[in-house]
Amino acid sequence: MEKILTKAEIEALLNAVFDGRIEPERELAKAEGLVVSYDLFNTEAHKGFVPNLDIIYDSYIRYNRVNLSNRLRKVVEIKKIGARSYKFDDFIQTLPSPVCMAIFKIEPLKGAALISFDSTLVLSLVDSLLGGTGVSRVPMANRMFTSIELRLMEKIVRDILQDLEKAWAPLYATHMNLLRMEMNPRLINIVPPEYQIVTMSLKIQIEDISGNMVFAIPYMTIDPIRDKLKAGMQFDLMAIDPQWSSRLSAELMEAPLEIIVEMGNAGITLRELLELAVGDTIMLDKPCSSELQIKVEGETKYWGVPGIRHGNRAIQISTICGRGGQR
Repeated sequence: MEKILTKAEIEALLNAVFDGRIEPERELAKAEGLVVSYDLFNTEAHKGFVPNLDIIYDSYIRYNRVNLSNRLRKVVEIKKIGARSYKFDDFIQTLPSPVCMAIFKIEPLKGAALISFDSTLVLSLVDSLLGGTGVSRVPMANRMFTSIELRLMEKIVRDILQDLEKAWAPLYATHMNLLRMEMNPRLINIVPPEYQIVTMSLKIQIEDISGNMVFAIPYMTIDPIRDKLKAGMQFDLMAIDPQWSSRLSAELMEAPLEIIVEMGNAGITLRELLELAVGDTIMLDKPCSSELQIKVEGETKYWGVPGIRHGNRAIQISTICGRGGQR
């Protein structure tokens, strides 16, 4: 049976302290080594520190940036603004108005989490999905979102949850299940008001339009897997970002290279070099009609035949060399 004091025992203990029959300092001295102090206001949860959780969001950004760009057919950039811890009631007070929220379950972890989107981002996403420029022509003026707009946002949210599942997979197998969409923060009660939540704010840039998206996960949801978070993730299981690879390839294709065509070789003395004058002829070791070496950044890559094309001196590649310049 757990050693929990009853209400009567607690009152008796307090009366004994007030009457001087029990000295707290002496009792604490006796229990030295058995009692561990716990600072409720200086815990990791209060600071919003969850080890390696930001790495999950880094992975999510890589997935979602590609998928959202493909869905909208526009260039999308996603950047982290920062993580922070709130009491749930305080977090609700920070939400803008109007706001679009998605409540979802991280199975098998307990509790629910939410994603919030500001109105600028919602209207930009909706306009882009409908084939527009991303700039809504309808004035916001604190209006509530229509059912069609919420329906379209629901499709975006389902994509987000799929990418979030992939980001969590190397650490912990989860299933992200959308519960409902909501616009009124007062109707949200994923945890009691005094419970701590950990948020991550992201900035979504869709060409010239930007908006904010916030993930909010209760600390009690993450707490059971804190040890796994501390231990780290299998980073080699992360997928390679295809957009980064394509950008790197595009940059490499634009890199300047030095190409040299060797017409031939000749050996002369230093005296002969110093005595060269305009009109002198240097005889090379091969005729101009023979194949010439073509070097790229000092390495022999091709052999070719010189000639004239459109009035310009040119060389036609006849052989592609292998490794080490071998023909």
